[in-house]
Amino acid sequence: MSTKDWLEKDYYKVLGVSKDAKPEEIKKAFRKLARENHPDQNPGNEAAERRFKEVSEANSVLSDPKKRKEYDEQRSLFGAGFRFPGGGGRPGGFGGASGPSMEDVFRNATAGDQNISDLFSNLFGNTTSRRTTRQPRRGTDIEGEVSIDFTQAVEGTTVSMQTVSDAACASCRGTGAKAGTVPKVCTSCQGSGMKEARSSSGFSIAEPCPDCRGRGLVVDDPCPDCLGSGRARSTNTMQVRIPAGVTDGQRIRIKGKGGAGESGGAPGDLYVLVNVRPHRLFGRKGDNLTLTVPVTFTEAALGAEIEVPTLNGPRVRLRVPPGTPNGRTFRVRGKGVRKSNGEHGDLLVTVEVQVPATLSSDATQALRAYADAVGATDPRAALFRG
Repeated sequence: MSTKDWLEKDYYKVLGVSKDAKPEEIKKAFRKLARENHPDQNPGNEAAERRFKEVSEANSVLSDPKKRKEYDEQRSLFGAGFRFPGGGGRPGGFGGASGPSMEDVFRNATAGDQNISDLFSNLFGNTTSRRTTRQPRRGTDIEGEVSIDFTQAVEGTTVSMQTVSDAACASCRGTGAKAGTVPKVCTSCQGSGMKEARSSSGFSIAEPCPDCRGRGLVVDDPCPDCLGSGRARSTNTMQVRIPAGVTDGQRIRIKGKGGAGESGGAPGDLYVLVNVRPHRLFGRKGDNLTLTVPVTFTEAALGAEIEVPTLNGPRVRLRVPPGTPNGRTFRVRGKGVRKSNGEHGDLLVTVEVQVPATLSSDATQALRAYADAVGATDPRAALFRG
């Protein structure tokens, strides 16, 4: 399939999908159109046969990620609204009595060693000039790790953190050249840091210059500290705010606190991995705190009012109703984790009935009297039914 076909045919329009359609959307649209226009379903219908070939051709390009990428790249250069000057027919277009056709243009463009950039130079009079100034570079993102207590994670805290990142070398002030010397502008890229290279589809693309590694400068006598890179390791101590409600293993992004940029570029970001140390009493389930509280057999059977702790707050009284089974959970409103909207989650209290390891003679007699009073029952009888 020629480049001319790719540029003249809108495969997205053929399938009736948008340019950012997902693969499953393209697949669904193709199956529908192919079923409607298949020659077996439309015997003798030449229009349907042509339509079937069109959708098959469109699908063969758009369903292949590599072909689709090349197709999009080429159409972005000659996208909708692009007009070659000097054409006949409609103003600035192709075809007509005096204007060149798309096929003529590409035949001329690919003749000999002429590439697309030469074609643009011929058509537009080389109105653009190569930039010789170094382009700003964004700093690198860096990662750090902190460990905080359970209470700090719930309530939020500020921690001191030491980071190591790239920065301009202090000895050469980022030039990469030894003191008393200066770097030279790279002759390969004229200081832009980028060079043109031809892609597999035949178009010229920009990539970092291999001679200066994208810096735009060449150092003959490198700085002994940074070995000509112009960059050095920098250690920085900063105060990092950990928001309330952070969870164990969560990554927090702090904008602009990463590595320094080059040539006026913006700094990178800092990503902090938070490790939360467990609490001896409390656990966590989302925005709720969890707590297991032991109760005696008599408290569970007869009911009671008990006191339970809260995280960094006063104790609260909890009513345990008579006949409470082991493992029942009660909810204490507003004693959990603070949410982003300022509200708090709840405290979930689970009771655990304690069975005494030893009994006095009086307690043993009392329990035997209790067993006689309630009568003989078998709580496991249902296990053997059926």
